[in-house]
Amino acid sequence: MTQHVILLHGLWMRGFALGMLHRRLIADGYRVHRFDYLSVASSQERILARLQARMADYAPDTVHLVGHSLGGLLALRACLDATALPSGRVVCLGSPLMGSAAARAFAAWGRGGEVLLGHNRDLLEQGFERWNGPREVGLIAGRLPLGLGAMLGQLDGEHDGTVAVEETRLPGLADHRVVEANHTGLLFSQEVARQVDAFLRHGRFDAPQA
Repeated sequence: MTQHVILLHGLWMRGFALGMLHRRLIADGYRVHRFDYLSVASSQERILARLQARMADYAPDTVHLVGHSLGGLLALRACLDATALPSGRVVCLGSPLMGSAAARAFAAWGRGGEVLLGHNRDLLEQGFERWNGPREVGLIAGRLPLGLGAMLGQLDGEHDGTVAVEETRLPGLADHRVVEANHTGLLFSQEVARQVDAFLRHGRFDAPQA
């Protein structure tokens, strides 16, 4: 049976940012698709409906989701109560599943900050309480502290410059891994691609390379 992977980009990004990860997963034997959406202008309902329809298009094959930042939050939201979707796993890359302090800082700027976050503001700010959905979910967080969130001064402990590691530790995850990368660098890391492949195949990340 074919193993499909749908890649979802994050806030203020487009699908071309996923190119390196796309190529690496193709080399691992997956059929890879990029899901492009307007992260600020589109409503969450429209994004989720399109994503679920795309997943259904590939049934009955296995359909995995790999989402960066906001893309991971949307992937979980799409799978939370959609039991009719084809089977598969989810990997989130640097996604603030417990809610984003950086997003809350943007929102505190007033109307301008709210516009920057768009229709997914509540999801970014609040995240989830725990994962109770039907799919196994793994998360890869970065701890190279270079990024806009660090300049805002809102991040405590280890972080990737945009999202704190603690913001990624959602109860109910099947596995969690921390790597040496900043938020955007997660998309270009060979180690991240290796760990994504491991989780999609086995539901667990590999041991870190020495």
